[in-house]
Amino acid sequence: MSEHLYLLGHPVVHSKSPAMYNAVYERLGLPWRYELADLASEDEARAFLAAGDFLSVNITTPYKPLAFEAAAHTAASAKLARGANVLVRKKDALIGFNTDGQGCAAYLERTGFSFAGKRVAVCGTGPTALSILHASAVAGADVCLLVGRDKERTRGVLEGYVERFGLLANATIDLPAASPHHRSFRTAYERPTFKFGSYATSSKALGSADLVVNATPLGMCADDPAPFDTSLLRPGQTVFDAVYGHGETALVRGAREAGCTAFDGAGMLVGQAVATVGIVCDLAEVEVSASHDELFSLMAEAAGFDLP
Repeated sequence: MSEHLYLLGHPVVHSKSPAMYNAVYERLGLPWRYELADLASEDEARAFLAAGDFLSVNITTPYKPLAFEAAAHTAASAKLARGANVLVRKKDALIGFNTDGQGCAAYLERTGFSFAGKRVAVCGTGPTALSILHASAVAGADVCLLVGRDKERTRGVLEGYVERFGLLANATIDLPAASPHHRSFRTAYERPTFKFGSYATSSKALGSADLVVNATPLGMCADDPAPFDTSLLRPGQTVFDAVYGHGETALVRGAREAGCTAFDGAGMLVGQAVATVGIVCDLAEVEVSASHDELFSLMAEAAGFDLP
């Protein structure tokens, strides 16, 4: 059966998603077509989701919170992030997920980074930041720090996340780790230390973190500054910028100059797309006749990314 799938956001004209997903669905022999839904206003986006004329929608800036509200049912990944980047239609209901953190962690592990026992600092207070913070806890980080411009706002966002996490972690039987060497759902809640701060109050933490992630919109425009002073960074740190698309961001450039290992968001884009394919095909009851690595390589090649 022919199905339509979309990327919803604004602006999305630069997106590599159609090339990636169409390559996979062609490889799987599915008559599905993935296209862009570049909608400038929230009213347009809400009407698009309400119409439901699709099998699945990926959601990017600025509509992840809106997609979360539109979902009739949400996975823990979306509940914890307070935002969905994937909606799948099952009968007449929309089911929401967030694969951003999973994609980020999977890509970093693919490069050889291990989260076990590490200190992770995530810049941002939106759904992408919370999704990556959560994935870091699941993957084994011992300290998970959320950093924003305003300390009290960041405190509120982190405390809300931790409260939701605790309720979910203790509401049912513990969910086992989905990947080798990762933590179970409850252990991911109990083991790490969750912290918050502002760029002004967290300078030492940013300079001593094993992994620093930018999950803010800064970097989407070519002349954007880094979210914090990159002179704080030190050799040996790993720096990940969720932004991709127009070349080296100020954060990635500053990190490399400081002697850090630095990555842009291309690998995360592919990683979350692989996770999305698994979710959509599972709910559509379609068998995926390709491994995770095969899907990653196929999608990276289709997007023109040279990734490890």
